[in-house]
Order: sequence, then structure tokens, then C-alpha cells
Amino acid sequence: MRRFRAGRRATRKAGSPLGHPGPPPTGFSLLPWLLMGLGAFSNIFQGKTTNPWIGGLGLLTFNSLYIYVTFRAFDKDRREARSTRVALLLLGAVTCTLAVGYGGTWLLFYPLLGLATGAIVRGPRLGRTALGLTALAGAVSVLRDGWNGINIAYGTFLSTMVTAAILSLSEAVRELRAAREELARRAVEEERLRFSRDLHDLLGHTLSVIVVKSEAARRLAPRDLEAALTQVTDIESVGRQALTEIREAVTGYREGSLATELDGARSALTAAGIEPRIRRSGPVLTPQAEALLGWVVREAVTNAVRHSGAAHCEITVEGTPERVRLTVADDGDGASSRPAPEGVGGTGLKGLTERLAAAGGSLRAGPSPRGGFAVTAELPVPGERFTERAGDSLSTAPRGA
Repeated sequence: MRRFRAGRRATRKAGSPLGHPGPPPTGFSLLPWLLMGLGAFSNIFQGKTTNPWIGGLGLLTFNSLYIYVTFRAFDKDRREARSTRVALLLLGAVTCTLAVGYGGTWLLFYPLLGLATGAIVRGPRLGRTALGLTALAGAVSVLRDGWNGINIAYGTFLSTMVTAAILSLSEAVRELRAAREELARRAVEEERLRFSRDLHDLLGHTLSVIVVKSEAARRLAPRDLEAALTQVTDIESVGRQALTEIREAVTGYREGSLATELDGARSALTAAGIEPRIRRSGPVLTPQAEALLGWVVREAVTNAVRHSGAAHCEITVEGTPERVRLTVADDGDGASSRPAPEGVGGTGLKGLTERLAAAGGSLRAGPSPRGGFAVTAELPVPGERFTERAGDSLSTAPRGA
């Protein structure tokens, strides 16, 4: 019951629609069937049973074992425990003893034994067990009550199979429901994580550019008002672009562009006093590859502006018909403060690593052998072969800040 209520609360929090299947069944649902033993109890009470003390003790033993077995039937671990199987065998032995010894209404304990057996025995062994129990009930009933005992055999078989079928179906439905709720919860978590990464990538880069350009405007204002106003105009433009990107991200329609991000990187690096060197060659990329590499450029340039203290930053996009490689390398001395791609540090590179891995690519980030810091991303190119654009150089020199 506690697990059922906890599952309902978790599903509500995940936003998954929830029906009302009710609490899971327990041993109480099988207790009313013990009323079938009232005939035997009546015989003992009215003195129609020989050796009533033995009959009463047998009835008490049967009821105790039946309750013990049925209440353990609704927990898989307890149902499959050895103590439960031993108790079921003892219940069968008591049933046979009472049926052979007294007959009559005592034969109705066989369908009750079938209920307990169907609740405990599931899977491929159920058929053989049910047939064996039916044959035993039929043989004893025919011996004590003639051919009318066939009805007892039929009732035993029916109670065994129907009980097992109903309880197995109920358990399967609840397991499927639990699996569906878990999948819904994970889908919500993954969507929240994706959205948080998008906001990080959007706002982290944009705010860094705004801060850098604001500092540049403050430095330029005393000596070159026109240049300072240019930086303020850029800040306004970046802010408007950020608002548009956030709206698109919220509605789920944002498509990244590598060319746009390279232009933005050039502007951000220049404003930070870092000379950009951007070169691009290779095949035309798919929209997915453009978006992924655009995110890498945005995050790597943001980290360079924040942490590098570099004088130069080189962005290279090189492609073959099979793979495309993006490298963002600077010559700064802030390598020790950079986030690691596996999530030891910042969220951005960790998220990008997971995104590229999902697309069959990879991301590496760390100190460069030539000094400074380098971020390298690789992606497969599933499209057709295109002519290499070897001379496509977007920028090789900074603009005046």
C-alpha cells in the first residue's frame, strides 16, 4: 500500500496522467472463501463428526495454514520462499487427511486448497500442479462420495486456474503501469535536463558577450565616445537576439546555425581583446551537425572569454565526406580553471559531450600541447559528398574595439 501511494505521488509530480486502479490485492481478498468450511464446523458443533476434538484441531490447523499461505502470496519474494512452499504442502496433507477421514462437507476443502495453490504457484509449473491436485481431489472425492466427487475435482481445477490467472493478470497490469510511470518520469527528467542545458548554453554565452562589451564601452567612453556607442549598439543587438533565441528555445523550435555562431564568436572575441582566426572547409553539413557544432563554438568561446586571458583564439572547421572536426584553441594561461568535458566542472561541456555522443561523435577538452586550451569536437557526416571549400575564411583579423 505504501509503495502504491508513493508511486501515485511520483507520477503526479512527473506530470503523467494517472487513473485509479485502487490498492493492490492482499490476502484479505481470499479470506471470504473460508466460509466454505462452515459446513464442517457445523458438523462438529452439532456432534455429527466422530472424534470432534480431532476434527476441530484439523479445522483450526487448515484455517491457520490457509491464512498464512494466502497472505504471503501477494509478495513475490515471500511467495517463492521455501517456508511458503512447505506450508502449502502441509496444507495439502491436512486437506487429504480430513477429506479421507470424514468425507462429506470436508471435501470442500479441496477447492480451498486449489485457491491457495493458484495464489502461490505461477508460471510453467501451474498446469502440471493443477492437474495433479485435480486428480488427487477427484480420487479422494470419488472414494468417499461416489461419482458425485467429480464436482469436487472440477471445482478444485477451476479454483486453481482461475485464481492463478486473475492474480497473475493483476500483477502484470500493475507492473506494466509501474513501468509506464517510470518511463514517463524519466522522459520528463530528460526534457528538463535538455531545457536546462539549452538555457545554460544560451544565457551563458549571451551574458558573457554583454559583460565583455559593457566593459569595452566603459573603457572607451572617456576617450572615444563614438566607439563606446558602437559597443552599446552591439549590446542592444545581442540582447534582442538573446530574447528571440530564448523564445524559440521555450517553444522548442530553435535551430542552431554554425555560421551564425562563428560570426557571434568573432564579435565576442574581438570585444574581449582576443584576436579571432576562423577557418572553415569541408562538406556542407546537415542541420543537426550545424546545430551541435554551433553549440560547441558557443560554449568554447564563452569559456575562452571568461577564463583564458588569451591573445589569440583559432577556430577551425575541417571536414571529409565521412567526418567533420571542429577545434577551438587559444593561447591563454587559464587552462587550469576550465571546466572538464566529463562533468567534473561546468555543465556546458558535459551536456555537449552527451549530445555529441548521442549523435555518434565525441568531444575532448584540455590543455593544448602548443600551450593554451583546446576543445575538439568530431561528428560523422551522413550526407552526400560535396566539394571542399578550402578557401572559405570567415575572418583572420579583429575589428577595432
